[in-house]
Amino acid sequence: MHYRIFDCWRLTAAILVMAYHYLYFAPPGGEVYIDALRRLLPLLDMFFMISGFLIAGRYAGKVSTPRDYGLFLQRRVARLYPLHLATLTFFAAIGVAVALGLVETTEPERWNLAYLPLHLLALHALGLEDVLAFNYPSWSIGAEFFCYALFPLIVFVAKRAGLVGLLALLAIWIAGLEIAGRNGLFPNGNWLEADSSGAYRAFADFTIGAIVASLLARRPFEVSSHAPGLAALGFALTAMLCEWSGYIALAGLALAMLLTALAETARPDSTRRLAFLMPLARVSFGIYLIHPVMETIFFSILWKRAVQPMETIGFYAFWLLPMIATVLVALASERWFERRFGAFLASAGRAPSPATIASA
Repeated sequence: MHYRIFDCWRLTAAILVMAYHYLYFAPPGGEVYIDALRRLLPLLDMFFMISGFLIAGRYAGKVSTPRDYGLFLQRRVARLYPLHLATLTFFAAIGVAVALGLVETTEPERWNLAYLPLHLLALHALGLEDVLAFNYPSWSIGAEFFCYALFPLIVFVAKRAGLVGLLALLAIWIAGLEIAGRNGLFPNGNWLEADSSGAYRAFADFTIGAIVASLLARRPFEVSSHAPGLAALGFALTAMLCEWSGYIALAGLALAMLLTALAETARPDSTRRLAFLMPLARVSFGIYLIHPVMETIFFSILWKRAVQPMETIGFYAFWLLPMIATVLVALASERWFERRFGAFLASAGRAPSPATIASA
């Protein structure tokens, strides 16, 4: 089952995150837009919730042995690691230039090469570093891999105790996060804002996604219209913009996911009109991970050093250029780099199937 609406949600969230980060180069007055988009940052939780939903729905019944789990991890590494490594290489090169004194910076901690091994091993969302170093949004990659590492726990609990067990796991995990926050592990004591230690936040979201997948399998009620899901999403966005409790926003997102999944599985053809967006939706991850690279090129270099001093074009007209460029680079990366490198990683160490041998 392909959930086109979820793909569109992820694409929209990725574009909003990109627009938010690019606005930090805006002239005075841009603070209004920055603040509005900052309030929508809990949409990052939606990434992990959808990931938990899709992974649980696809793999929960297929990960029962160490070999199954190894193949699962290999597929996930093949999907996420190539682009993570490519963008990390770009920023590591800047870190080397900073260390050699070739580039001046006002953020020396971001370019601390001592953090590089953590990023290479995707361990940089465990609270082992105090800043978002190198490619700052890539903390979510470390958080995703943490969720994959704990995925067998979700499978075990679901098999032994079902939906009730998953709800209990979520409650225990969130209680632990609250205790950790009160003891200073998270900024402002709020785990919902964690990034450099965001792996723990992500697993709560991931578990919520698995719970939604479990509910969907039970179909507690029938929904055929997408209106209820969109209304629940609107409620979640309102909670974010009004800065209500983060728990309210999470509940709204979870409800929106459940209602939307029920509607789309009941009427799969109802989202066919969104098919033309799927090539773009497939590169949501690329947009999210590549946009800081384009930020460096277009804003830190071109805008600050050439375009802004010449005053030939306004910021908001220029602002669209790197966003378009980011989407185009993400499309090219997915087609010519990520697929090929990912296919290599997915097949590494695995014996060819009889069908492949016969074909050869």
